[in-house]
Amino acid sequence: MRLFALFPVALSIICSGAVSIAEERVIITVVYDNNPSVEGLRTGWGFSCPVEGCQKTILFDTGGDSETLFYNMEKLGIDPTKVEVVFLSHSHADHTGGLEGFLEKNAKVDVFLLPSFPSNFKKRVKSLGANYVEIGDPMEVCKGVYSTGELGSSIKEQSLVVQTPKRLMIITGCAHPGIVEIIEQVEKSFKEDIHLVMGGFHLLSTSEREIGKIVQDFRRLGVVKSAPCHCSGDECRELFERGYKEDFIKLGVGSRINIE
Repeated sequence: MRLFALFPVALSIICSGAVSIAEERVIITVVYDNNPSVEGLRTGWGFSCPVEGCQKTILFDTGGDSETLFYNMEKLGIDPTKVEVVFLSHSHADHTGGLEGFLEKNAKVDVFLLPSFPSNFKKRVKSLGANYVEIGDPMEVCKGVYSTGELGSSIKEQSLVVQTPKRLMIITGCAHPGIVEIIEQVEKSFKEDIHLVMGGFHLLSTSEREIGKIVQDFRRLGVVKSAPCHCSGDECRELFERGYKEDFIKLGVGSRINIE
């Protein structure tokens, strides 16, 4: 399997022209979200999920504040000092608000962010002792884990793509560039169907008719399982559950997904 339109020559050099594969078992845990799932955890407007089982432990976004982030991580048995990469989907505070507190606890990480992030944000990352990596074009974050690169026009955003031996999945922060457009871009690159799309779909203010069309688009594109949360909205979650039935995953704080 080779990379096509979305992934340029730079990534081909990193991967020697082929897509590398993550470990056989990847675990994704929602530690920050506005939807509850496990009793005794705290909710907040924002999103964050550690991705474990890959070559490096990745924290996808940091939610809106570090206090809630750390509280939930501790309750769920996730050690912040084991995180090696912080991957920030975009610069909005509900996805980056926990970063400063996180770096005060663990600055031995690479922070993957976009060129469009404010310069003072990048300076603060450096001042806290962490290294940051600007991602403009698609690139490999670690073995089998990729950034889509900077997508969108008005609000720039990157999504995370994880390739295991049997599964391809996408994690989105808010999907500001359009959730269907993100899926189409990834499928053009990897030339295979996607097992799971999870995260914020940015459909909170979208009509029932439009959401219904998006559910149909997911099916058309061969997405096996769907797991909208954060800014997706209750109506979106209801319509995806209706359309996906047993292949719908109801996400909230404490939800844990095992991909093998």
